[in-house]
This record gives sequence, structure tokens and C-alpha cells, in this order.
Amino acid sequence: MAKNPVAANVLMLILIVGGLVTLMAGIKQEVFPEVDLDVVLVEVVYPGASPAEVEQAVVLAIEEGIRGVDGIKEVRSTAREGSALVTAELVLGTKPDRALNDVKSAVDRITSFPADVERPTVSILAPRQQAISIVLYGDVDEATLRTVAENSRRELLRDERITYVELTGIRPLEISIEVPQAQLRKYHLTLDEIAARIRAASVELPGGTVKTTAGEVLLRTTERRDRGHEFGDIVLLSPPDGSQVRVRDVATVKDGFQQNDRRATFNGKRAAMINVFRVGDETPLTVVAAAKEHVAELQATLPQGLHAAPWFDAAEIYEQRLSLLMRNARIGLLLVLLILGLFLEARLAFWVTLGIPISFSGALLLFPAADLSINMISLFGFIVTLGMVVDDAIVIGEAIYKQQSEGKGLLESAIAGAKEVAQPVVFAIVTTCVAFAPMLLVPGVMGKFFRVLPTLVIAVLLISLLESLLILPAHLAHAMPWWLRTVLAPYLWLMERVSRVEVPRRLAVCIERGYLPLLRRALRWRYVTIAAGVAIVILTAGVVAGRV
Repeated sequence: MAKNPVAANVLMLILIVGGLVTLMAGIKQEVFPEVDLDVVLVEVVYPGASPAEVEQAVVLAIEEGIRGVDGIKEVRSTAREGSALVTAELVLGTKPDRALNDVKSAVDRITSFPADVERPTVSILAPRQQAISIVLYGDVDEATLRTVAENSRRELLRDERITYVELTGIRPLEISIEVPQAQLRKYHLTLDEIAARIRAASVELPGGTVKTTAGEVLLRTTERRDRGHEFGDIVLLSPPDGSQVRVRDVATVKDGFQQNDRRATFNGKRAAMINVFRVGDETPLTVVAAAKEHVAELQATLPQGLHAAPWFDAAEIYEQRLSLLMRNARIGLLLVLLILGLFLEARLAFWVTLGIPISFSGALLLFPAADLSINMISLFGFIVTLGMVVDDAIVIGEAIYKQQSEGKGLLESAIAGAKEVAQPVVFAIVTTCVAFAPMLLVPGVMGKFFRVLPTLVIAVLLISLLESLLILPAHLAHAMPWWLRTVLAPYLWLMERVSRVEVPRRLAVCIERGYLPLLRRALRWRYVTIAAGVAIVILTAGVVAGRV
């Protein structure tokens, strides 16, 4: 391709423009890769039961029922007061939907559950990535805190940049109806009778339709009750004298919260947490920005004594890793430009440096096909390859420069230099790819996380090899276009001034007078050299072991 610069430039534009278009078209951005965990959950509520009772009546029955389901690798169970959780890990390659249906059918066939056990919930464990949490805290009552938290959640969901929000640290609402025994005796009632009448009076059901001349009329009972005073108005008795006995006449009705031992605090004050999650193609930076804007607006409307603060900002970690990559990339580009321009020539340094963005853009072009996203692991992969991606280009560029130094023309030097080192460069890249390949074979859920790094590294290195063998020689085989020389005029002028220092000649003198005599002595006294090396290794191991 050295004889056809147009083809090389077309290939370069495909890699660069294709990668940028793919990035702007919406490569998924997330803190960590979103993978299927291959776990089926079975949750069962058994009110009032101790952990031992839950284990005996629920857990053992579920374990026995689902153990024979195809595709289940391991079953783990947790029995706690009032509930049970059974997790079934699937064998690698099992279809989660099919396993879910099989487990659900197996649980439905169990007939030995006690009467008080609620209907089991069977679901696939779906990982959700939390982007940020908003903490509401202060010296306010629990009802006020819950009201503000619910309103804040609704406001967040109205933002088109946020899809999923959940509340934690707040007890569920509960309406308690306490009936003294004396009142039961006075009105000749039982708790079951009161519960039945409350249940019958608090319903919301469709009642069908009635056809009229004006059209159909939908009938519906609207007796749903959500507040304590509404339950207090329910009629329990209607004596012959026309009077009515209501719930509030025989019982104390309270709007409160479910009784449990959990309590959330922040800075020593009662608190509630609003967790905001990244879903689908949303980016952590976008979701967190929307949440922080809401916090800034919320501060002005909070009741006295209540405060809001962001907590667990996952986007901050993501942004730090992204800024580290960009900072290292800038430093790498600058060092390659300066060092190669100093020891070889400015034109070669520019084309070698261009291999970094070409390789990275080409890798981005492959992201959709490889099912990759921009996350902490892939960004780490870019950082790892940043120092490796120009190695092959430097070797080939130096070989071409050597041919030019011997008086050959640009095209002849490019072809001869590339052929001279093509084989060792290919083997070096393939060896590195083979070193990362075993990570692709890690099984299970961890393998789904590990595959990101070797897939990215191998893709970047192969694109780098393609660039150094095809695109770089074509650029070095021809003179730099005038418009590019105009754009790079300051850099070319600086390198021209620096070249007067004759750094390559001075380095050759240092090698001739310093390094080569030392090398000859080391080879002459080879046993002493080997002993010194072994002694350094032993000394280093001793220092490390002593500190550990």
C-alpha cells in the first residue's frame, strides 16, 4: 500500500471517522459492565415466623422442589424473620427465561406451605447500576421526611434524563386499628368480624357497563381508603334505633409506619435516601448532572430543619478514570512527538504519533460488534494499551528512517524498512494478544466482566498493527503535503531548531565511550555479572518480604 497513498488515507479515514461516528451515535457509557448474572431469585414472605420456622416450612420445601430443575448449578438460601430468599445460580449457557419458567412452575407445585405464607415471587436477578444517591436529613418527623422524599422522587422521574428512582431508609406506611377487649364485649363483636367488614368496605372494583340512549356508562365501586380517618368512617353495626357504630367508635385508628428495627441516620439525624439509577443507554454523567440540578433546586424549597446532600457519586469515579486516560494520552502524544522528533525527524514523529488516535478510533468502531461499552474496565484497557500501541509503529518508523539515512528514496525506504521488521513486529503483537487471550476463557459471571479487557486490548493492538504495516509506510513514502506542513509549522520549526543540538550524534558518542566499554567488561567477567544480578534479586526479595 506504500505505492498507493490514496488507499492508505481512505483506510485511515474509515478508522478515524467510523470510530468517532460510532462514539457519537451512542456507545453505551456505564461505570461497570452490565452483564446477566444468571441467577433466579425466589422470595417468600411468612409474617410472624422465626428464622427456624421459615427454614423448616419454606426454605427446605423450595430447595427440594427446584433442585431437579435443568440448568441449575447451585442453590443458596437465607432464612430470616418473616421471610426467605432462595437464589439459584444457573449453569453457563442456560437460557435465563426458560430457567425462570421452570423454577416458577416447580415452586407453584409445592403444596406444603403454611396457610399464612404469601405467594412466592420468582424473578431473574437484574443488576441495576446506581449513579448517585440523594440524602434527605434533618430534625423533622418521619411523616414529613417521607412526604418530601416521595415528592422529590416524583420530580426526578419527570426529568427525561432519569428513568428509575427508588427510596430507602423509610419505613412503609401502615394504618393500625387497635380495638380494646372491653369494646369488643360491649358491642358483641370479634376481631374477625371487624376485619371482614373493613375488608368488604375498602374495595375498588369494576361493576360492568349500563347501556343508555346516550351511550354506555361504566360502573365502578370507588371505596378505596388510604387514610386512617377514612377507615374510621366505616360502619360496623346499624342497630334498629337508626344509630350507627363506626370503626372510630370502637377502636383507635392511627396513621403510622410499619414496625421494624431499622432506622436511617445521616450526621446523627433522621434520614431518607433517594437512589437514582442509570438505565439503558443513559450515561452516568448525564444522570448525575440531572440529580445534582434537582438537589440545587430542592434546597430552596425544603422545610426548615431539613437538608439535602448528594451521596455516592458513581460518576465521579467514572470521570476520574476518563480524565486519567485523557491526561495520559496527552502526555504520551507529547512525549512521542518530542522524543522521536529529537532523535529521528519531525515528519516521522508526527505520523507515528498519529497511530494512537487511529488505533483507538478503530477500536471504538468495533465496540458494537464486540458488545462493549465505555466503562471503568474498558477505560483501563485503553490506559494499558496507551504505552503499547505505538511500539510497532516506532520500530517500523525507525527501520524506514535507517533506510533513508543510507541514501535510498522515500518510497524505496518505506518498502524496504517495512519488509525488514514486519515479521518481528507481527510476532510481537501476536504474542501480546496471546498473553491476554486466556482471560477470554474465564467461566461464569466473572468471565463476563473479564472479557472486556482482553477484547479491547486485542482489538487496539490489531488495529495498531494494521496501521503500522499499511498506513504508516504509505505516509512515510511520500513528502508531507503543503497544507499539513502549514498546520504543523510551529512544531516543525521547533524541531528544526532542536536538531542543531545534534542529539543523535551526542548519544552515539555516549554509547561508544560509556556503554560499550562497560558491556565488554561485563561480558569478560560474566560470572561476576551473573552473581551481581542474583544478589540484587535476593536483596530485593528480602526487602519486599520484610515489609510485607
